[in-house]
Parts: sequence; C-alpha cells; structure tokens
Amino acid sequence: MVWFRKDKKPRQPLRQKLEIPADAWEKCEQCGHTDIREKFVRNLSVCPSCGYHRRIRAIEYVGILLDEGSVEEVEPDLRSADPLGFPDYPARLKKALGSAGDEDAILTVSGTLGETPVNLGVMDFAFMGGSMGSVVGEKIARLGQRSLERKYALVIISASGGARMQEGVLSLMQMAKAAAMLAQLSERRIPYVSILTNPTTGGVSASYAMLGDAIIAEPGAVIGFAGPRVIKQTLGQDLPEGFQTSEFLLDHGMVDCVVPRGELKRTVGQLLRHMSGQPAATGWAAS
Repeated sequence: MVWFRKDKKPRQPLRQKLEIPADAWEKCEQCGHTDIREKFVRNLSVCPSCGYHRRIRAIEYVGILLDEGSVEEVEPDLRSADPLGFPDYPARLKKALGSAGDEDAILTVSGTLGETPVNLGVMDFAFMGGSMGSVVGEKIARLGQRSLERKYALVIISASGGARMQEGVLSLMQMAKAAAMLAQLSERRIPYVSILTNPTTGGVSASYAMLGDAIIAEPGAVIGFAGPRVIKQTLGQDLPEGFQTSEFLLDHGMVDCVVPRGELKRTVGQLLRHMSGQPAATGWAAS
C-alpha cells in the first residue's frame, strides 16, 4: 500500500564542491614546478623548487629594498615624446602606459635602506622592454644630481633590452649623459651600486649598468651587449655553456657577486655602510 511505501529521494551532499580559481596556481617557466601563487609571492617571485628568478615590476623592487614608509617618488611628471616623428611611436607609448601603468621604463625614488638614505632607480621591463629613451637618461641624471646635492648613495636596478630605437641617436646620447653623472659621483666619493637583473643588455649594459662601484647580479640573469645568436654568427664558433649569464660573468670578473633576491637588501645595506665608513647595523653583521 502507498502508506507503507517509502520513496527514495537522492541525498543532497553535505558539502559543496569547492572550485580552486585558475589564477591560484603558478608554473615556473624554468623547471615547470607548479605551486600555489601565494607561495611564489611570499618567495619574491623566485621558484621554490629550482630558484629561478622570475621578472618582477619596478615597484616590487622598491618594496624589497627600501624601508616601509620612507619612499618618495622623484620626477614623476617626465613623459616620453616623439622627437623624431617615428611611425606608430605615440601609439606604442600609449599602449605601454596602458599595460605597464608607469610613467616610463624607469621608476626613480628616494628613501632609506636599513636607515641609510639612498636614491634608487629601477628599470621596468614591462614598459617597452625597459628600453632606454630620453626620459630614462634624464631621470637617471636628475637622480644622480640629487645624490650629489644630498650626498646620498645611488642604487640603480637594470632590466632592459637596450636603447630605444624609436628615439634614435637621442637614446644613444643617454649613455654618455648617465656616464658623465656617475663620474661626478665617483669624484665626490658618493657610492653607486648597480644591480643587474634579467635581462640587462644593449646600451644599458654598455653604460651605467657596468659602471658601479659594486656590481651585483641576480642568479641566472642574462647580461651582455649583443645577443648570443649575433655573437655566434660574428665569431663563427659555438659559445661556452652558460655564456652571458650572471654566473659566467662572475667567473670572468665582470660582476662582483651574484645575490639571490631575498638577500639583496642585506647585501646592498652592508656595501653602502662599508663604502660610507658607517658601522654595521644591529643584526646586519656580515656572515
């Protein structure tokens, strides 16, 4: 009878299936290791498996190196123009501003590093490959002038494919402009530390990137003037393994040390205090 029949109804699951967002995971471009994105972020965008240093934005380097609450942007209003009337250059600049979100290929700030006043310039590869145009050279020159006036150490982090071809010879002139400013810092015994990241090539590597009183490189960074394919074709022979990497340059005396990203602040702080004749800060003694 219907009274004694029990209809079976499908049970509803007690818990709903949780779906993990696609952007919660990151994959290392070098070794293929996949991990949660938060782990990469906590590790400063360095692969926790192989140590590959992923490319990061200029503002992220500022957060890594400078003390919190001490940052003041310098010359934020400088903008690239189109002095040569290069085809499609204004459109490319507009696109770069929309995607990179910065004023140009370098961010210049003033602040403290372990309570030591510094002027810091950080190139941003996301803006037209970190190409060096007139604005980049002018910002570096003004930042160097600021170091001269205030006797602050200068630190520049390079990440660039070289001079910006859309500005022609005006881009190449920035090499001399920056080098002249750095010569004045050297005469006044004001420290300049150059940090090379992946990649540092072209006119940037041929000028201010390699003129530091101390030259630091991140692990695995590509550093050189021309690309390996061009050099191989010019020489007509195979290149050594690891050619143009920071480790190769360290072995051949072109850089002073290779420093992981997580140790940059401590290392640069030690160098600046040593070059300035200051005592080591508490807890920052050299190991």
